[in-house]
Amino acid sequence: MTTYRNGDISHWMRASVPPDLSGQRSAGRTASASARGTRSRVPLPAEKQDLVIVGGGLTGLWAAYYASLDHPDRAITVLEAEEVGYGASGRNGGWLSTLIPGNRAVYAKSVDAAGGNGTEAVRAFQQAMFTAIDETLAVLGTEGIDAHQTQGGNLKVAQTPAGMERIRATYRSDLTYGYSTDDVRLLDAAEARARVNVEGAVGGILYARTTAVDPALLTRGLAAAVAARGVRICEGTRVRHISKGTVLTDRGPVRGTTVLSCLEAYSGTVTGDAPGLGARQLVPVNSSIIVTEQLPEETWERIGWQGRECLSDAAHTFVYAQRTADGRIAIGGRGSPYAYNSGTPGSGAVDRRTVAQLRGKLAALFPGIDMPIAHAWRGAIGVTRDWCAGIHFDPDTRVGVARGYAGHGVTATQLAARTLLDRAEGRSTPRTALPWNDHDSGLWEPEPLRWLGVHAMYRLFEVADGWEQYRRAGRTSLIARFGSRLAGLHE
Repeated sequence: MTTYRNGDISHWMRASVPPDLSGQRSAGRTASASARGTRSRVPLPAEKQDLVIVGGGLTGLWAAYYASLDHPDRAITVLEAEEVGYGASGRNGGWLSTLIPGNRAVYAKSVDAAGGNGTEAVRAFQQAMFTAIDETLAVLGTEGIDAHQTQGGNLKVAQTPAGMERIRATYRSDLTYGYSTDDVRLLDAAEARARVNVEGAVGGILYARTTAVDPALLTRGLAAAVAARGVRICEGTRVRHISKGTVLTDRGPVRGTTVLSCLEAYSGTVTGDAPGLGARQLVPVNSSIIVTEQLPEETWERIGWQGRECLSDAAHTFVYAQRTADGRIAIGGRGSPYAYNSGTPGSGAVDRRTVAQLRGKLAALFPGIDMPIAHAWRGAIGVTRDWCAGIHFDPDTRVGVARGYAGHGVTATQLAARTLLDRAEGRSTPRTALPWNDHDSGLWEPEPLRWLGVHAMYRLFEVADGWEQYRRAGRTSLIARFGSRLAGLHE
């Protein structure tokens, strides 16, 4: 079997160039070692900062970007434990997705319970997600960031009648919760396969606004733009505790008037009294990706995929994929979903079973085609107990938290960052009225219950997928319906 690179953060991070952070305010720079080799270490600020951002991923960088636009003279520092893009921001599948980070029915129910109109609140949330895609693409243009962005849409394909039944149900919910018929449309088998020639496709759905990107180019390009605006980015700085006015790191304290925690799946690694922080507020769920070698033109002639659509399927243990700008297929899925006691993935090595599962899924989508694997890696997404994201800000401590994107963070990070800044500034905007503001997701069960629960849920979904595929079932398996309700995924 051909060998492939395993871990090393991601193919995206390996293939891109680290950002030039030389435009920062700090003059002194000393060499230090990090997970990626020798990198410059920016001194911590000695003076109190106007804004301290914990986490050098997309949420933190977007917050720094817009804060520096609004207040170019303010002192802003970003603290990152490893390097910019080390977490999910540099490891994800590269989708600027229209999907809301959470269960729409749960958000609607919480708004209804508070005396509002839940459906209208979710519709507003959906429109805000559309706007966030547009604004992200506009910033890429303004800052000259080439992230290989292509707005080819998201094609979700069903390979079973039961999968197509779920797609139709989702389509009806989409129209209820804010999509128009221009934003989303159903496809028959011929229309789906004309876009991407998936084996046995019985139909699909197309979300027109979804955009494929190279996530490392996006994240590192944004970091360079932020540094050029005078924001201090301190890599190799691990935060231990957040309190009012002070962030404790392994290099010493950093003082700040406002502190924003933008750690997503790594939120449990930091202690603090702010709403949304805490070891059981969310769990890091693993998602693994493999990427092929560059494929020859004759392979693409068989597959199609000329529009660089983001591709997914209607299985319960679904996969997500994209055709990269340099002619590869990157395909991801959960695999081994959760490490005991909320372990995080480190440098991202993937177990052989998960790689084999993803190889098998690739072969099921495109059988009979040689697709050698070049690289495998994994990252972690932040998942709350009800799978809904939350934006929290305490005006007394001036500490804010954003977390729980549940795999839909590339778009949501931009919206979350702007929402946090609105709340920190005391601005009442349409963003601050969205239902993820102060959303209470509850707590995850203690170990070993949560390990057993997460793994049992995914095992139920695997069994359900096998049953539906074997029987060519016309309706969703009762096993999957039970698992979906148990996990809080049912909409």
